[in-house]
Amino acid sequence: MEFKMYGHAGKICMVVPTQNNRFYEWEDHGMFDPVRDVIEDGEIQFIACDSIDPETWSNQYEPTKDWIRKHENWINYIIYELVPSVLEKAGKPKEEKLMVTGASMGATHAANLMLRYPDTFDTLLALSGIYEMEPYYRGYHDDYTYFNNPMAYLSNMPAEHPYIEKYNQSRLIFCVGQGQWEEQTQEELRHLADILYKKGIHAWTDFWGPDVYHDWPWWQVQLPYFIDVILHR
Repeated sequence: MEFKMYGHAGKICMVVPTQNNRFYEWEDHGMFDPVRDVIEDGEIQFIACDSIDPETWSNQYEPTKDWIRKHENWINYIIYELVPSVLEKAGKPKEEKLMVTGASMGATHAANLMLRYPDTFDTLLALSGIYEMEPYYRGYHDDYTYFNNPMAYLSNMPAEHPYIEKYNQSRLIFCVGQGQWEEQTQEELRHLADILYKKGIHAWTDFWGPDVYHDWPWWQVQLPYFIDVILHR
């Protein structure tokens, strides 16, 4: 699978594209332009990865039990192949943790990666994601569907689970607008925020105004705002 690196030094941030898209999507939409200064200054470097959504979450032809295994293979590729390769290419220690981000379905994948692998990632910026994956499963359930549904596994996470402390040592940021095409995303983030609060998981859930809609112009505003917070505050 293909990926592209932007920058020469600093915190490594993995970028997951929106649904059905490729590693070059963020560049095509000018997402790196608003953060060019911190890239050139060596404060952060971005790794844009590929997804396989057409074979998985958008796959209406195969049974859920087949495509969810493909998605799990993608997860394993990210964690056990791409991350070590990126750390080596960047000259980083193999134990260094990454940031992960994405918008829309990319935010969903980014959040799932962070929440499942807090030993690999320590910073999450999820823009306009969904977190209840049950509607995709068409009534089928197994361990793979469960552990790719953040609402499910967070709801059932016991208070003494060691991941909660790891989450609280990390930085979790979820953002959504309250404008056009954000109805489902804001509803799901409110539900997720309630779960996080009840579990004692510290996260910033940020609801922007009714003019903030689900599309690139607003993600181009949100990205530099939160990157500045992450790097400088």
